[in-house]
Amino acid sequence: MSKKKILVLVPFPMTDDALDNRIAQSKSLELGPDIQIDYRPVKWSGTNFVGPYDYVLGDFTVLEAGLSAQDDGYDAVCIDTMSDSGVAALRAILDIPVIGPGRATFLMAMLLGDKFGILVMWERWGGLYKKVMDELGIWHKFAGMGSVDIPPDRFNLLSGEEEEVFPKLEEAALKLINEKKADVIILGSTSMHQSHAYLSEKLPVPVISPGPLTYKLAEMVLGLGLTHSRTAYPQPVARHDPFISLMIETAAAKAKESEGK
Repeated sequence: MSKKKILVLVPFPMTDDALDNRIAQSKSLELGPDIQIDYRPVKWSGTNFVGPYDYVLGDFTVLEAGLSAQDDGYDAVCIDTMSDSGVAALRAILDIPVIGPGRATFLMAMLLGDKFGILVMWERWGGLYKKVMDELGIWHKFAGMGSVDIPPDRFNLLSGEEEEVFPKLEEAALKLINEKKADVIILGSTSMHQSHAYLSEKLPVPVISPGPLTYKLAEMVLGLGLTHSRTAYPQPVARHDPFISLMIETAAAKAKESEGK
């Protein structure tokens, strides 16, 4: 049986140790023996996703990281950020499925319940969810957002912060459930996946971890022989991949040079 290969694009450059925190997402669920998941960080990125300026950088850097995915033998691509950075652009150039957790998570929440709440580390992430909910027209299904207002650590994630952060997340989630009437809780970032087991045990409603959800969706879509619609995502008139890569590689080299000073 030949393996189906899924490429996960990580929206920040990182060391192998930091990447291990992201890879841990795939160890939290059962995938078929024919599924292989690989992770590829972008070569350069902005600092975080907190507004339109950052969203543009995210789209561009994730697009560059996934340009060769199909040629590299991958059968599907997942994006490791709720911003869905690069999803639309990659769908325009790749025939293999490209799945972002933002849209996928909201749609799954509506399959599991009536209204969903979004649990976040940082209030400034709010724009990410507004963007996707505007596109889907699902504000009537949104119960609210609960934040512990702790700036995220995009490399260590929640490692070492469990005793402090997990109870705060639980408290914020219970407010969404009891006061806002959320009957499904969404973790607002793939970087929050380490809290999923704790919250699933403590909360009386389903809790969705966005990263693992995309892996299972990729597995399902591949099994069904489906991919995105070419009518919805038309191919570009011309490809400029070498120039896109050159811009990102130049930025990465300059960033490394600046760090060395």
